[in-house]
Amino acid sequence: MKASNKTVWLAALAIAASLAANSVAAQSASPPAAQAGGPPRQMPDPYAGKKKLLVVADVQSGFHHDSINHAMATIEQMGRESGFYVSFLRTDSQLITKDPIVGRGARYAGRPINAKNLDYFDAIFFLGSGEGTLSAKQKADLLAFVHDDGKGFIGGHAATIAFYDWPEYGEMIGGFMDGEYQVAPTALIVQDPKFPGAAKAPVVMADQFPYLKAPYAKGKVHTIIRLDPSKLKPEQLAKRPDGDFPIVWAKTYGKGRVYVSSIGHLEERWDDPVVRQLYLEGIKWALGLTQADVTPDH
Repeated sequence: MKASNKTVWLAALAIAASLAANSVAAQSASPPAAQAGGPPRQMPDPYAGKKKLLVVADVQSGFHHDSINHAMATIEQMGRESGFYVSFLRTDSQLITKDPIVGRGARYAGRPINAKNLDYFDAIFFLGSGEGTLSAKQKADLLAFVHDDGKGFIGGHAATIAFYDWPEYGEMIGGFMDGEYQVAPTALIVQDPKFPGAAKAPVVMADQFPYLKAPYAKGKVHTIIRLDPSKLKPEQLAKRPDGDFPIVWAKTYGKGRVYVSSIGHLEERWDDPVVRQLYLEGIKWALGLTQADVTPDH
């Protein structure tokens, strides 16, 4: 072999060896693919350092409020505009679990699908209704998410008409709806103007408001806004002769924070700057971004 050819040949071998070494190094640096039955591969978090809000509107078994679409869009928009949180919008309850979530079916069975479970989130905004689709394990995981992990739960308009067959849920949020009044301008009392966002709440608002039943009882929640019993009709007041009609309240549940608002039956309520501010501040409090005295009513 001529010297010049030998030089070219040795150079080619060196290049090939270098390419092979780089390929091995690249493969070693890449995260391993998920093994069948093993934990899903973790992908980089595009929202690292931000509070994460899981917005769930699973109404498969309950009333489909026309305002839900706009409510979800508004919640997501408020997070983006304020910068306080990022929203993940879901119309099912799949992510309400602490178990690993992997794919199913011909293509994704056992494979990572970039799905986050409850460990990823800081609070849940619940817009569901009816008895829901949660398994017993999911229910236990949801309670633990708030009670034990110290995370947040925000209940929207229909939160008190969900899970009537799940007493622990009622204890967590503070009570179930016993009935509701027809949409009409209704007089309100801001019982706690010091709670963030509540000071500018109106004294009259048109929406559909509930009256509560057990496990609700005075002394179990911290009322922020309530109906004005002195302005109710006799037949309305007869639903709760004690005159106790909270419509926005907060409470602790174990280590966690729970904020519930019945405002939002009408779609236009979600365009009201005052209502938006009420919900934004409720979300921030549930996320632990602000502090407030939520001592139960006396």
